[in-house]
Amino acid sequence: MHVVLDVSRFLACARRRAPSGIDRVEAAYVARWLAAPAASVTFCARAPWGGYAAVPRGMVADAAAALAAAWAGGTGAEAARRAALRIGRLSDLRLAVGRGRQRLREVLAREGRALFLLVSHRLMERPEPIAALRAAGAAFVPLVHDLIPVTHPEYARPGVAMQHLRRLDTVASMADGVIVNSAATAAVLRPHLVAQDGAPPLVVAPLGIELADAPAGRRPLPTDPYFVAIGTIEPRKNHLLLLHLWRDFAARWGPAAPRLVLVGRRGWENENVVDLLERCALLRGLVTEAGALPDADVAALLRGARALLFPSFAEGYGLPLAEALACGTPAICSDLPALREVGGQVPEYLDPVDGAGWRRMILDYAAPESRNRAAQIARLRGWSAPRWDAHFAAVDGLLARVAARHRAAAPAENPPLSAAAVLADAREGLR
Repeated sequence: MHVVLDVSRFLACARRRAPSGIDRVEAAYVARWLAAPAASVTFCARAPWGGYAAVPRGMVADAAAALAAAWAGGTGAEAARRAALRIGRLSDLRLAVGRGRQRLREVLAREGRALFLLVSHRLMERPEPIAALRAAGAAFVPLVHDLIPVTHPEYARPGVAMQHLRRLDTVASMADGVIVNSAATAAVLRPHLVAQDGAPPLVVAPLGIELADAPAGRRPLPTDPYFVAIGTIEPRKNHLLLLHLWRDFAARWGPAAPRLVLVGRRGWENENVVDLLERCALLRGLVTEAGALPDADVAALLRGARALLFPSFAEGYGLPLAEALACGTPAICSDLPALREVGGQVPEYLDPVDGAGWRRMILDYAAPESRNRAAQIARLRGWSAPRWDAHFAAVDGLLARVAARHRAAAPAENPPLSAAAVLADAREGLR
């Protein structure tokens, strides 16, 4: 199997000072295929004209190393981020003026039946270049992270719901196989996979996690009991519930109330949350907006917390929950199918609108003698963290199935193409 991996979005990751969940997934896929024999993979990206072109393997490796150093934090993190930004700009230049499009044509003509992996949602709503790769003989295998903009458009930015529907149309009409991160995502996706004669094979491959160790003393931790919430500050994450609870805690107990640390950048449509953070005097000293943090600092915060608080209204997977449990930290989270897949019987599950329930549970877990917290820590002993090697074992199985189907269908559906025919069929996406 020859894999063609889209790294378009990965090469631009350095624009963010801390990785998102999709950034982490892309980094894992890049690492997986950098470790594979060079002859078995071609890295590609969308070029300025809209089509795909090959990206040098060394450039991808340099970007991966720089991003890993940037996300780890420490004294060299900012220099590493600047290096990753330079690589991203250089890749844009190479795509614009280099011979990457010709290299990709040659790979597709030589391999005949390649597997094109797109593991972010980037530009999936513009399917012409993907269609061009399929016309040139590549099978299309996307990773669908969630359908939240479609199922919960009220939490998306304007226009994103329609954009995501177009992405799903691309998956439904072109995918030769589909990777999803949870059975919950699969259940919501399957009704959309009706555009082809037969639904493409689908695999549920839970995302792995890698925890960073924090050097001692690098970031001071709160000395009072505290809780952590991780996620972009946007309506779906339900920060407003937590801030109203903490306002009540502050009014009742003042400095004796537990602390709350918010980890994550500010997102969209969050005016009420920002007003509370910036203008509510009662929250000062009790609620800390830490912003985007290096992985090691997040892990250190989790290890010292009374619990992770995860009151989200919708999730496709739930990496913060997996990270907290892997740190040995209890979790209080929304009762969502995707979160139950990750946490099993370990966390405390509550309805995200049950303010009274969240209040009781947080105050219980803040107490040093909390029996509920001790019971969850005991349950944690039977929980296993999701691993990337298990994820890729499932993905490899799917790719083998897709490759076998692709080879079997080749004589009737997609006979070998000459280089000239490849160019003619793919002119809209590879020119």
